[in-house]
Amino acid sequence: MNSDLHISFIGAGNMARSLIGGLLKDHYPAANICAADPDAMQRQQLSKALSISTYADNIDACADADIVVLAIKPQVMANVCQSLAPALEKNRPLIISIAAGIETRSLEQWLGGSLAIVRAMPNTPSLVRTGATALFAGDQVSDDQRQQAESILRAVGLTLWLDDEKDMAAVTALSGSGPAYFFLLMELMQDIGEKMGLPADTARLLTLQTGFGATKMALESELDCAELRRRVTSPGGTTEQAINKLLDGNIDNLMNEALNAARERADELAKLLGKS
Repeated sequence: MNSDLHISFIGAGNMARSLIGGLLKDHYPAANICAADPDAMQRQQLSKALSISTYADNIDACADADIVVLAIKPQVMANVCQSLAPALEKNRPLIISIAAGIETRSLEQWLGGSLAIVRAMPNTPSLVRTGATALFAGDQVSDDQRQQAESILRAVGLTLWLDDEKDMAAVTALSGSGPAYFFLLMELMQDIGEKMGLPADTARLLTLQTGFGATKMALESELDCAELRRRVTSPGGTTEQAINKLLDGNIDNLMNEALNAARERADELAKLLGKS
């Protein structure tokens, strides 16, 4: 991505900080990054930690922007977009929204005009630069702008593009909410390990390292997860006993119901937030 482009972040919360930090680690010049936030403490901390310019006023932050990243809560997106619309219409930057549940048609309505809009769905591991982000590009987004958006989100992990925005609800259920599913599993494993008599620290470290190791194996292997599971499940062994118990308890059906419930809620929230 051209490092001469000016990137403005609207909102200075955790995800914005993560993206800015990722860009800086990729040697993007701090002089070409700024952020706006109404919280003076947030601005002060961000400026001190990352050496970027900060603003109290969103319009001031967007004055010379080539790219505007909307990193604000979905509940305030409509008001922020409507207040920014006249300024953004003048220099027509690329707009990247990382707000969950806000569809591009809603953004287009609030911003006015036919601006280039990319919708992104990063997940919380982006905070430690191991995120997974799905992106969807509106009709006005050029190939260069797609590359720019991908470069920004790739600074905190894996990125991939969706052809159909409707798939964003499934992404929300799978990777957006997904870290919580793994946290729950690790929470349960650690708790059960302690009940089996292991010291708390031992149960915690064994659980976390096992989760990390399994994920690393899956990422680096040419085999799919089903085959990897089969290869560590010896007939008549301890792993087989545990897996059979999970399957007897219909864990597959339970996960199906859980992810579909999340997807349905994502669709509901998109409709609700779009009426703001």
